Amino acid sequence: MPLFSGSSPTPFYYWEDDILVLNILGRPQSKRDAIGKVIGHQLEVHVAAIPRRGQATAHMARFLAGEFDVPVAAIQVVFGVKNVNKQLRIKSPQKLPAAIQR
Repeated sequence: MPLFSGSSPTPFYYWEDDILVLNILGRPQSKRDAIGKVIGHQLEVHVAAIPRRGQATAHMARFLAGEFDVPVAAIQVVFGVKNVNKQLRIKSPQKLPAAIQR
């Protein structure tokens, strides 16, 4: 059974062994790439990419790979490639943003 973390009523992430399962609210066409705040059960992620044919999601995966210090191949988009609501699985993240704890 996953252990839920976070201070929001519905957690925006949980761990499955060494895999971080993360619910994302994508904000494409932003001024810059950045991790935002927790909104409900999602972590807001801003990306400068244009949302066209999944390109913003691919850009987001590259950005988050750097933020979590993992190769891009360690990030799997479970759903939401062409939607602002996404779920990602990140295998063995080496770094964690302040909003996420192990």
